[in-house]
Amino acid sequence: MKQTFDVVALGELLIDFTQNGVSEQGNPLLEANPGGAPCNVLAMLQKLGKSTAFVGKVGEDMFGRQLRKVVEQAGIDLTNLVMDPAAHTTLAFVQTFANGDRDFSFYRDPGADLLLTADEVPEDVIANSRIFHFGTLSMTHPGVREATKRAVACAKDAGALVSFDPNLRPPLWASLEDARAQIAWGLGQCDVLKIADNELEFMTGQTDFDKGAAALQEQHPNIRILNVTAGGAGSYSYYGGRRVFVPAVKLGGTIETTGAGDTFCACALNFVLEHGTENLTESDLTDMLCFANAAAYLVTTRKGAIRSMPEQTEVEALVNGTRGGL
Repeated sequence: MKQTFDVVALGELLIDFTQNGVSEQGNPLLEANPGGAPCNVLAMLQKLGKSTAFVGKVGEDMFGRQLRKVVEQAGIDLTNLVMDPAAHTTLAFVQTFANGDRDFSFYRDPGADLLLTADEVPEDVIANSRIFHFGTLSMTHPGVREATKRAVACAKDAGALVSFDPNLRPPLWASLEDARAQIAWGLGQCDVLKIADNELEFMTGQTDFDKGAAALQEQHPNIRILNVTAGGAGSYSYYGGRRVFVPAVKLGGTIETTGAGDTFCACALNFVLEHGTENLTESDLTDMLCFANAAAYLVTTRKGAIRSMPEQTEVEALVNGTRGGL
C-alpha cells in the first residue's frame, strides 16, 4: 500500500550562503545553510510530528549531496528528489541587514530546481497526501511551471487541500507582470494561503491589510484560510468573515529572518491538519497565530532555516510565557 503523507511539497531546494563573521583579512565568511522554502516548511512540520515528502531536483554535485543528507536527517521523505548529473544545484547568497531583513542574489541560470519536468512529478505520492504545498519559485520557467501545475491538478483531483505561499523573489522573474500572473494562478488554486504584507500589496495595490485581504477573498473565493504575515508587526488571519490579529513576539536576539515565513506557514498547516478548515472560531485562529508567531520568532534568532527549526516544546514554552506576560 502506498504511504500516505500529511504534507507533500514541490519546489526549490538550495543552499543559502549567509554571512557568518569575517576572516582575518577582513573578508566575509559565508556559511552554506541548506534551505529552500518548501523544504523549510516540511522541516518544521517534521518537528511537529507530521509525515512529509519533497518533490524536486538538485545537482549531482557537492551541494546537492549536502542537501540530500541534511533533508534526510530532518526526516523528510526524499524518494522523489531527482539528482541531475548535468546541472548545478541552485545557490542563493543572502545579504543580512541590521534589522534582520535580507536581500537575495541567486545563481540559477539554470539551476537544477527549475529543470524539474512534468513527467518527474509522482502523481501517486501527491494523490496520497492530505495537503499539497507549493510556491512560485517553481513557476518562474515554463518546464518547472508545467510540473507544478500538473502536481496541483493531481492534488485537487484527489481531494487534497492545496497550500500556497507566493514567496515573491523579483530577481528570478523575467518581468513582474509574469510574476503577478503566476501568483494570481496560485491564488486561484489554493485552500490555504500564506502571503506576506509586501506580496499582498503587490497583488492588490492595497497597503491596508483588511482591504487587501477582502480583495483577494472576493477574487478567489476558493481560499478558505488567508494568513497575512507582517514581519515584526505580527500576523493576521481572515476566515469566514472573521479577522484575527496577533502581534509578533519581540524578545530581542533577532539575527536574520530567513525561514521565518516558512516556519509560520508550517505551523498554520499543522493547525489545519489537526483542526481542519471547517467551523473555526476566533479563538482557534488566535491559537494558530500565537503558535506560528512564536515559532517564526525562534527561527529569527538562529542562522539558516532547515537546521534551525525549533522543537515543539520550545514553541509551546514561548507561547505560554508570552501569554503569561513574559
